[in-house]
Amino acid sequence: MNIHKLNILILILAISFVDSKAQFDFFESKATIGGYGEMHYNYKNDNGITKNTLDFHRFVVFVGYSFSEKWSFKSEIEIEHNYVSDGEGELSLEQAYLDYRFRDYLGFQAGVILVSAGLINENHEPTQFFGVERPNYAKYIIPTTWFGNGFAMYGNYSGFEYKFNFMEGLLGDKFSLNNAIRNGRQKGFESDASAMLYNLRIDYTDILGLKIGGSATYNNSISDSLSIPFTLLEFHADYRQNGLILVGEYGNINYSNNQLMNSNGFYFDFGYDFSKLLNVDWKIIPFGRYSRYNTASETENGGDEEKMFDYSEWMFGISILPIESIALKADYSQNKTEISSTKTEFVNLGIGYRF
Repeated sequence: MNIHKLNILILILAISFVDSKAQFDFFESKATIGGYGEMHYNYKNDNGITKNTLDFHRFVVFVGYSFSEKWSFKSEIEIEHNYVSDGEGELSLEQAYLDYRFRDYLGFQAGVILVSAGLINENHEPTQFFGVERPNYAKYIIPTTWFGNGFAMYGNYSGFEYKFNFMEGLLGDKFSLNNAIRNGRQKGFESDASAMLYNLRIDYTDILGLKIGGSATYNNSISDSLSIPFTLLEFHADYRQNGLILVGEYGNINYSNNQLMNSNGFYFDFGYDFSKLLNVDWKIIPFGRYSRYNTASETENGGDEEKMFDYSEWMFGISILPIESIALKADYSQNKTEISSTKTEFVNLGIGYRF
């Protein structure tokens, strides 16, 4: 090796050492805090019987800590309905996990994690969705917020984002015709780990403004008698470009060894941001929604039992965001079941924030 090549090699090694040392010195361990909250006014008219409610529905605090460029901790603590007493209200630890990000294409999580199903379960801050309340589909088909103890692998590669969760399963004895799998969540409380849940989500995000994908979830849920296997498949899309906002989601649950055999539903949102047309800084987004969901779309008994919880709903409303972190909302909706022509009316007003 001549002296010229040797000098070049030494220079390259020196630059690499300085660069790596500079990156190491640049990082500083730090704690972060954030959160979100929302207050709602709800009016309900059910065949002439009215109810008015004013509720600070959720108060949530995020606490995180970055140990290094690869290691971090994230948590989310939530209080629902202002206080917890005698079975009223709820205090829960919805997220609390260690995160190791090896590369963009591979990372790991362990602790209290969210199931990767649907658009809202992992992104449920009030500035992220239309309507004062979360869509009913996201309550009864994918029971947002759905969390538990477990492990995850995640990453993104060539326009695809993906995540695989291996976590606590559900309690099949608590499945019901009117709530599907919702009441079966263990929520990380001394969880029975004898039948784990498997959940895989894949999204494609390499088209400007578009997120499209789906997820598959399987669990041989725990029961005192026969176990109740179920499979949840869902597909979703979210398009936001040039003021136009289109959001849609469809989910289907199949059960075995159970009186309840199938639950399914969908919703579709259409909105438009008029801020550029009006030449204002505030986002002003009127929207419409159509939704249909049935927690007992197929049962062993059939007949009217399959019509009792078959809901159709339309909604009109507006979301106003003076800044990205604050949302002022209003909506009007009508909801009816297949078995009855009676319509239930709702008027909701809300204010939400996140930071």
